[in-house]
Amino acid sequence: MTHAVHVAWDESLTSYDFGDGHPLNPLRVDLTIRLARELGVLDRPGVHVAAPQPADDASLRTVHTSDYIAAVRAAEPHTVDVAHGLGTTDDPCFAGMHDASALVAGGTIEAARAVWSGTASHGVNVAGGLHHAMPSAASGFCVYNDPALGIRALLDAGAERVAYVDVDVHHGDGVQAVFYDDPRVLTISLHESPRTLFPGTGYPEETGGPGAEGSAVNVALPPGTTDRGWLRAFHAVVPPLLRTWRPQILVTQHGCDSHVEDPLAHLALTVDGQRESYRLLHELAHELCDGRWVATGGGGYALIEVVPRAWTHLLAIAAESPIDPATATPQAWRDHVMARYARRAPSRMTDGAELSFPDWSDGYDPADWLDKAVVATRTAVFPLHGIDPSF
Repeated sequence: MTHAVHVAWDESLTSYDFGDGHPLNPLRVDLTIRLARELGVLDRPGVHVAAPQPADDASLRTVHTSDYIAAVRAAEPHTVDVAHGLGTTDDPCFAGMHDASALVAGGTIEAARAVWSGTASHGVNVAGGLHHAMPSAASGFCVYNDPALGIRALLDAGAERVAYVDVDVHHGDGVQAVFYDDPRVLTISLHESPRTLFPGTGYPEETGGPGAEGSAVNVALPPGTTDRGWLRAFHAVVPPLLRTWRPQILVTQHGCDSHVEDPLAHLALTVDGQRESYRLLHELAHELCDGRWVATGGGGYALIEVVPRAWTHLLAIAAESPIDPATATPQAWRDHVMARYARRAPSRMTDGAELSFPDWSDGYDPADWLDKAVVATRTAVFPLHGIDPSF
């Protein structure tokens, strides 16, 4: 039976928890699933919710080193292992770290396999998107790199052209690093400039290693970029590259820390702009990949105000039943937020933004910081794909 979407979910995914006071609080994924359930998204026809199994060591070793996996497995709450990025402020160790991280990884691997095998058109793991983890080290709140593991599972299953698009406010450095020399994987990251934000990489000049030139694409956006600028940059770079490269499957990372209210970064998108990015990527998956699409969560630290609404929109789009942005958030969900967290939850699924942008084909301003960023990316990468960067 083919499902519209395979959703990796079980409450045990909230065990990926660095502890009180850490920005990556699992309440954000719990509130996402609660909101999606209250809105009926997970009860739509064709939605298959599956509890993931942890990725085994053989799967983890397709991206991570054996020494690193052993270090994660041995980690305890007070472990400090700087060589492996463990026990830092960003990645403090916690009880059961390996099991929790392997479970997140397993969710994305299983979603990818479901889509590639044809048992689902789309796959979503909102607990995933841990794109900073490196083969031998944790980084940026990420222990195992589930998007890279999902892509590796696709390659091992026979995929020859996998496109990865990362819309998190931070550069998708770990995924890029894993596949930098692999011409079978095209990585595209739209993120805040590395001059102003962690991890300090993702410059336009990073275009892929020897034999894989043009396989890495980076759009470094200026702080303060709004929906208008972000969508302009997206349309100027992503569709032309994907249409030229013709991927067999699309893997995407949907960190929603690009929102204007996010406390850890400096872009200024709305939930409406983020929803539009999900819609566009969904359309591109259907246009170019026969609908094959694997989507993960990622960053997002406005835990109540932004993440649940953004990722519920993602789930609904993947379920082929998008939610009208004007929809009210259910009273039961708002009551839960107030009772549990003493916080007022958003009342609607929209921020009320109007989405419009000037198309790149209408010309650009060489003095504008956003346009200069887009020109830098197009100049660095488009010729490597046989595309005229000036059109």
